[in-house]
Amino acid sequence: MNILHLDTATAVFSIALSADEQVIGEFCGDAGPATSAKIPGHVQALLQQASLKMNDLHAFAVTVGPGAFTGVRVGIALIKGLAYATGKPVIPLSSLELLALNAKNSAIPVCALFDARRSEVYSALYLFENGMQRIRPEMAITPGRLLDELSGPTLFIGDGALRYRDLIVERFGSNAHFAEQHLHQPKASAGAALALGFLQSGAAVSPEELIPCYLRLAEAEINRRRLSEELAI
Repeated sequence: MNILHLDTATAVFSIALSADEQVIGEFCGDAGPATSAKIPGHVQALLQQASLKMNDLHAFAVTVGPGAFTGVRVGIALIKGLAYATGKPVIPLSSLELLALNAKNSAIPVCALFDARRSEVYSALYLFENGMQRIRPEMAITPGRLLDELSGPTLFIGDGALRYRDLIVERFGSNAHFAEQHLHQPKASAGAALALGFLQSGAAVSPEELIPCYLRLAEAEINRRRLSEELAI
């Protein structure tokens, strides 16, 4: 089965093309204001390199968050457009799962961390035994509180792990392990096997059912609510 994968939830966007579990093409680039305009061209280039057409795809996979609010919206909007145009199903993936899959060979729990700003991280904890098991739910949390709730040898991965590395080492000591430098950004290709499994199990959705997973309100929404409360006083 041919699947096009898209991840735009962080500072680096990536597009991948897979045939069953094999990745047959991938492009990564820095995200920015022009990301949405660049992606269609990269998609077309990947298809041409693989001698495929859009109608040869069986599904689309996209990360729905958590991550940058604008980036998440861009990815979902692009995939919705392609799904509507082709009539193909969509596979929603967690950006934290995609990040954790970079460390799928870890023998100890993997704590995926994105810097959520405002002194928080987006986090979830995974264990790779007989596949991927999420053993702690996705949440927005302060690094200190998160570390209070974890124990034992743990592999930390993601830009949140890099930002709060000193705190993690201070609190965890020799139990703190960190992924190799090149693994701290999620890549669309990491979810190839996961997306295929979801598609084969019937877990794909229609474009209408594709919704973002933000975990918390956007800054603009928080400010709007605060202003409404102040005006109501």
